[in-house]
Amino acid sequence: MLSSLIEKAVELSMQWHDKTYRKFRWRKAPFKLPVGKQVKVPVSAHTSMVGLLVAQAGWDEVTIAAAFLHDVIEDRNVADQHLRREQLAELMGEEVTALVEEVTERKRTALGVPRSWEARKEGYVEVLRGGSDEAVAISLADKLHNLWTMNQTLKEGVNPFLEGRHRTALSRGPEAQEHFFQAVLDASEHHEDPRLVSLRDAVKAELGVFKGLVSDL
Repeated sequence: MLSSLIEKAVELSMQWHDKTYRKFRWRKAPFKLPVGKQVKVPVSAHTSMVGLLVAQAGWDEVTIAAAFLHDVIEDRNVADQHLRREQLAELMGEEVTALVEEVTERKRTALGVPRSWEARKEGYVEVLRGGSDEAVAISLADKLHNLWTMNQTLKEGVNPFLEGRHRTALSRGPEAQEHFFQAVLDASEHHEDPRLVSLRDAVKAELGVFKGLVSDL
C-alpha cells in the first residue's frame, strides 16, 4: 500500500538534494554528455538506498521516511541554504524530524564554531549509543551504503582517499574511516531490536571487505 508519508519524504529529499552530488563515482558513465560536462552521482541516489535498506529490514513508515531524509538537516542545498529543524517538523511532523535529528552530525558548536571531523563523529556515536532503535537502523543503513560504495570504488582500482579527476577525496583516510565505522557498530550493540541484526551483519561484512582492500593501498 502506498504511504503518503514516505512519498512526501522521497519528494522532499529529492528536492532538497537536487543538483548536489557525491564525492566520486565508481561506475563508468552510463551515457555521454557534451564536452565539458560529466555524469555525477546524485546525493539522492544515496538517500534513496538508505531508505530502501531500512524498508527492506522491516521498519515502519516513520522510520523509512526519516531514512530518506536523514541528510536534509546536515547538508545544505544547492543554494547553500540550511533546513532548520522547525521547517522539517512543519513539513514532516515531529516523529520523523526527531529521528532525522538523532542521526544528524553537529558540524558546529552552539557558538557557531566549526567542529573537527573527529569531534563530529565522536558526538554522533555518543548520541547513537543512547538513542532510539529506529535511529540506529537508519545509521546502519547509511554506513552500509557508504562502506559498500567505498568498497566498489576500491575494487575498480580507484582510491577514494586521494584527489583525482572528477572526484573529491574523502575527509579522512582509511584508518580513521575504519575506526568510525567500528564505533558505529559498537554503539549499535547496545540495541537489541531483531530488525537491526541483518543491517548490523551487513555492515560487519562490508567492513571486513574494506579492511582487506585498504591493506593493499
